Amino acid sequence: MVLTLAVLFLGSTYLTVALFGWVAPPFTSFMLQRSVAAWLQSGRWESPRYQWKRYEEISPDLALAFVAAEDQKFMRHEGFDFDAIREARKAYEAGGKLRGASTISQQLAKNLFLWPGRSYFRKVLEAYFTMIMEGLWTKKRILEVYMNTVELGDLVFGVEAASRRFFARSARQVGPGNAALLAAVLPNPHLYRVDEPSAYVLERRRKILSQMNHLGAGYLNSLRHQ
Repeated sequence: MVLTLAVLFLGSTYLTVALFGWVAPPFTSFMLQRSVAAWLQSGRWESPRYQWKRYEEISPDLALAFVAAEDQKFMRHEGFDFDAIREARKAYEAGGKLRGASTISQQLAKNLFLWPGRSYFRKVLEAYFTMIMEGLWTKKRILEVYMNTVELGDLVFGVEAASRRFFARSARQVGPGNAALLAAVLPNPHLYRVDEPSAYVLERRRKILSQMNHLGAGYLNSLRHQ
């Protein structure tokens, strides 16, 4: 029985990840959880804002901003930044706060299939889904799905929905300043807001713009040929 369940789990998850390598996810685990939480709080069901766009329909500044803000080794690693993990562990053991060291691939695995939290069980599942995605998808596809599904405001998911909600324009038309502002509210778009940016968010936006300039406008050009 246990073996049968394990085979079913492995087969179904593998096929689901393989399918999402070609088909836009209709929703994510985080979208469903946020909608249910809002419904329990207000008694009214509200569907998430979510509009899929192909990678080529998204401003290159947005792709660069998210990589600069969240995962500057995105083009070089295979799903895990072990240097960042070691540094985070050392800082925690030295008495600092426990900080994340998740790559974009890991964040996407969590957003698509899992739930918030820091349990070891969830981290194991996150690693499992990350390895499958990195094995089956191109880097372009990983970044494309991430930009389309990341939460950027209350029930606002993906760069197209966020660009229209906050800037009244499509994701294709977003320039570097607004791209950096969207990236600056991560990883907590409920505490940090695009429409009412705090001093912290504005300072983070400035740093992201600096990192975008450091990486260079052509840093992700190779993805467009994948």
